[in-house]
Amino acid sequence: MNLALSEEQEMLKQAARDFLSEKCPKTALKEMEESQEGYSPPLWREMAELGWMGLVFPEKYGGAGMSFLDLAVLLEEMGRAALPSPYFSSIILGGLTILDIANEGKKQEYLPQIASGEIVFTLALTEADARYEAWSIKVKATADGDNYIISGTKLFVPDAHIADYLLCVARTKESAKAEDGITIFLVDAKSPGINCTVLKTIANDKLGEVVFDQVKVPEGNILGEKDRGWPAVERIMQRAAVAKCCETVGGMQQVLEMTVDYAKERKQFGRPIGSFQAIQHYLSNMATDVDGSRFVTYQAAWMLSQGLPCRKEVAVAKAWTGEASERVVALAHQIHGAIGVTMDHDLHFYTRRASAAQVTFGDADFHREIVAQEMGL
Repeated sequence: MNLALSEEQEMLKQAARDFLSEKCPKTALKEMEESQEGYSPPLWREMAELGWMGLVFPEKYGGAGMSFLDLAVLLEEMGRAALPSPYFSSIILGGLTILDIANEGKKQEYLPQIASGEIVFTLALTEADARYEAWSIKVKATADGDNYIISGTKLFVPDAHIADYLLCVARTKESAKAEDGITIFLVDAKSPGINCTVLKTIANDKLGEVVFDQVKVPEGNILGEKDRGWPAVERIMQRAAVAKCCETVGGMQQVLEMTVDYAKERKQFGRPIGSFQAIQHYLSNMATDVDGSRFVTYQAAWMLSQGLPCRKEVAVAKAWTGEASERVVALAHQIHGAIGVTMDHDLHFYTRRASAAQVTFGDADFHREIVAQEMGL
């Protein structure tokens, strides 16, 4: 069984690493986090020129026609660099959803603009319960002639403050079964009645509270089937969970490497701390978690690329990787000691992101339930 990257994937990986090492040093990363936008528009344009936005879209929509597995390689490098950008929101949550369920007219209209980086999409899914289950969708969309009126509040919407369009998951019909009556709407973020407030988060990743106050949306902006949108939402969450794992694996790899370097350089009792068995075992445990997380993540990414059923594999990857990342950063802090908890050190970028990623698109317990269901329990 060959688990190695292809030559094309290795080239993509190296090119991304070189570019991000040069363009996204930690000094620039700190400035991006603290800026109002939360990312660098000039860097975003350079990424678009490299073709990253259109990587997985067909050539007829201005993309490169590559696979989700290829995208996984790029996402790992973004996670390694701790890159702040609306890439995840616009490509994973927005663009791939349009490619998946929109009609040809909508694809022709929006995908080339997403692939060129001209517009940014995001997904308005979670609400006050912060759950990823159908019963948690309370925002309502009511028919009004040829339009729908959307009212309610979405929470933790990534990059909502800079998005041009929102994919809003709303309830269009009350039903005994929670999964029935859910519809996905494409909403212009500048529509009257939309108000966005940026929330303060541990990862400083610009999540928004988006209030829909009688927002009018044309019926033609329904993506997929009316009242039957939940299966599409589940596909969105599967892709997003694996994509988040890819970013997390990249961050874990960087934490491992910086900690190994520190253990070789830091001396105590006249010798490098890496020569002590306890530190060696810590680093071995970290390496085991990194490699194990990469394996289950890329397995799920490959299955998604092949269009294979992989509900269990996605859940295994998200459950394992989320908790493994917290173990890795915890051991990294143990080894670094006091210097690791200062804001002058790079470790905090990865610690904060690991904590946020662990609960995004379902925490470990949420995904353990899915694994149990897939085993018939």
